This record gives sequence, structure tokens and C-alpha cells, in this order.
Amino acid sequence: MGGLTDAHQGLHSDRAARRGEHPGRSRNPLIKVHDIAWLEFEKPDLRRAEAFAQAFGFSTALRTDDELHLRGTDPGAPCLLVRQGPRSRFVGVAFTAQDTVDVTRLAVGVGAATTRLPESIGGIAVDLADPSGTPVRIVADTRALPPLPPHEPLVLNVGHHVLRTNATQRPPKAPARVQRLGHVVLQSTRYLEALNWYLDHLGMIVSDFLYFPGQRDLGPTMSFIRCDRGDTPADHHTLALALGPSNRYVHSAYQVCDLDALAAGGEYLRERGYYRSWGIGRHIQGSQLFDYWRDPDGFLVEHYADGDMFDSSLEPGWAPFTATGLAQWGPPVTKDFLGLAPGRESLEELRSMLRAVRDHDNEFTPTRLRGLLKVANS
Repeated sequence: MGGLTDAHQGLHSDRAARRGEHPGRSRNPLIKVHDIAWLEFEKPDLRRAEAFAQAFGFSTALRTDDELHLRGTDPGAPCLLVRQGPRSRFVGVAFTAQDTVDVTRLAVGVGAATTRLPESIGGIAVDLADPSGTPVRIVADTRALPPLPPHEPLVLNVGHHVLRTNATQRPPKAPARVQRLGHVVLQSTRYLEALNWYLDHLGMIVSDFLYFPGQRDLGPTMSFIRCDRGDTPADHHTLALALGPSNRYVHSAYQVCDLDALAAGGEYLRERGYYRSWGIGRHIQGSQLFDYWRDPDGFLVEHYADGDMFDSSLEPGWAPFTATGLAQWGPPVTKDFLGLAPGRESLEELRSMLRAVRDHDNEFTPTRLRGLLKVANS
């Protein structure tokens, strides 16, 4: 672990790991994935899903009677694969390997077979499942979609640094034009086991750990995890994992070019009757400008811009997990974002809490439940 850099001084109440705490990386991972590739969902109404997606800023790459591929403006694979299904559900996540050799190496290492992906995607894959049961697909050599015209950032006058003269700013209320998929957040009843699985199998590294208030000695309960690209900077987190009473999708995040695109795109969504969950604000871990929305099926999705980029030299930061610690500025975190608003989701989460604390074969103990309740009230 020599040669690592602490970039967290002054940002958190606890700066770095204490002796014996989780190092945030594996000594000998099977492979090192390059990036997140796409997410897979099932939904009963593809027309409704596509209408929201286009208002959110995606473009349609493929549309059939039973499948929908949604993409950003960046070249590469689609961000989302949505298939017709009897109910709305999150199906799994795909990550991009460095090359086909790594896909084969991973398959051999875990005793799994490689498969060819459908012609519409192309490439090779190995299908796994993390300890929470979440399907995880590692892919390579997929067909790259060409770039689309991007949403150009505005030229800004910042303080006395004047770049725009004899010109006005009139950003239109229009879809924010998603550039790419940035990250997914998952909740697990086997958080530590799942964390180690991603580090050991996919070579990912932790940027920040959070722990329940007063429970640091029991270990972390959330981690923001990035891809290890060596000296090349990567997103602060491509995957975030949190301990909770159920194994589930929490949210996914999609990059847009700047604050004006994020804000004007949000106005476009609001005027069409879509529901803002929380925003606009700026996070602490990752520093992103954020704006969270619910799609028509209740899934939480995020527009973000200006996120942190870390290379492999930075060691993890440590901080208490608090509701007020989720943002540097912005409106107070909402009950909807925390999953506490009255409704089907909060009721199911309450039932999951009761089941989890009765089941001794997971990490969500009564002590951890008390810690989670402190987060919600912090």
C-alpha cells in the first residue's frame, strides 16, 4: 500500500483508515475492469419507459416489440437494455473488461463459461452473480455505437475571467442529453462480502468508506468504488454498495455536460409531470452536482455533472454516514430519496428490516438497524 496519496484531508471528520481497517483494494484481483457498460431492466410498458427516457435525455438505439436500447451521446454500448416483462424490475449490471483475454481469464478463474452476446450488442461475456445474488456480466469487444452530437457546455464568465461578451445566455428548457452511464448504487444484506467480491474479482478500489454513526469499530457500511486504471483517472465511483435490509437497486446516475444542462433538463422533466426526488445540489463524496428523478415505474435515476476523477494512487477516505452529510449544499434530503416517504417502497423496506434482523445469515443485525435509523434521523 506504499505510495498511496491521501486526498481527503479537510474533507471528512475522519481523514483516513485506522490501523487494521479495510484497505479498500485487493492485493491480487482476478482482473481489473475498465468501466461500467450498461444496466438491464424489465418493464411491462416499453412505450412509457421510452417516453420518460427521451425526456430524461437518452436517445433510442434499438426499439423492437420486446426490447429497448437507450444510449447517451458518447460512443460505445447503450447505457440501458430494457426488455418486456410482466413487472418492473432491475435485472443486473454489466462491466467492460480491458479485452477478451480478461473475460476468458475471469471465466477460468471462477469456473464459468463465456458466451457470445446477441448480434445487436456483439462481443463476448461471462455471467456471474455477486454474493447478494445480483447478476453481474463482464463483457468485451462489444459493438461501439458512433458518437451523437453532444450538448455543448455554455461559455461562462467566472468572476473577473470574462470569456463571453456581446452575447447572452439563454439555455433552452430541453432534455439534458445524457452523455453516458456513470454509476449504479446497490444495497446488500451481505455488504462486506459483496464489497470484497467486487475488489477480488473485478479489481475495483474504494474511494470513500462511510460508517454508521457511533459504529466505526464495527466497520464500514457503505463504499464508493472506482475502476483501477492505474495513472489514468477514473470516476470517483462506478459502483456504490450500501448495507441494508434487502438486496436491491437504489439508483443509477447519468452524466450531462454542465449545471445549466442539468437544471434546464430538470425544468423540462418537471413541466411534463415527472417527479423530482431530490435536488439540485452538490454531493460530498464524489463532489457531483446532482438532480434525482423517479421514472414512471418508481426507479430512482440521477442527472450529474462535474464529478471527481481519481487515479489509483488515492487511498480511501472515511466519514460517518449521515443524511446531512450527503450534500455540501442544496435542499434538505427528502424522505423520498431516503426511502422513508409513505408508499409501497417504504412499506417493503420496513418488512425487509423485520425479516433481516430475524435472519442471522446476513450482516444486517439489530445493531446495524439501530445505526441505520440514526442515519435517517441525522
